[in-house]
Amino acid sequence: MLVQDITHDLTQAMKAREEPKLSTLRMLKAELQKLQADKGKGVEITDDDVHGVIRRLIKQRKDAAEQYKAGGANDRAESELSEIAILEPYLPKQLGDDEIDALISEAAKEINASSPKDMGKLMKAVMSKAKGQADGSRVKERVNAFLNK
Repeated sequence: MLVQDITHDLTQAMKAREEPKLSTLRMLKAELQKLQADKGKGVEITDDDVHGVIRRLIKQRKDAAEQYKAGGANDRAESELSEIAILEPYLPKQLGDDEIDALISEAAKEINASSPKDMGKLMKAVMSKAKGQADGSRVKERVNAFLNK
């Protein structure tokens, strides 16, 4: 399970005194403990749950990095981006543009999507097929291009 991998990596970072990795993994572990508390003691956290938490944390880091860059605090933006680099390996491999386009074509045929008004239905279908292997903003961009051909 992914939770065990994260705990193991946290221990290794502690032993190696890798401060940036250690603080990032501690933050992730705290978020996972909050999730466990919300779910209840007897309910196990799945890898999909962990992926959701990691995606949320990465999105927060990206937003913060943009804000820091806009404010001229480039060192803090770099810190946020380094945290993203530590978190990303725990996510499943992301699909390439060609793979996303193939999913879009397949889903469009299934739901007969052909115009921009079908955007919502097509996005929902593609995101369910991608199963967390593609960022929503990338999929939206590709779906938009597909529907506006």
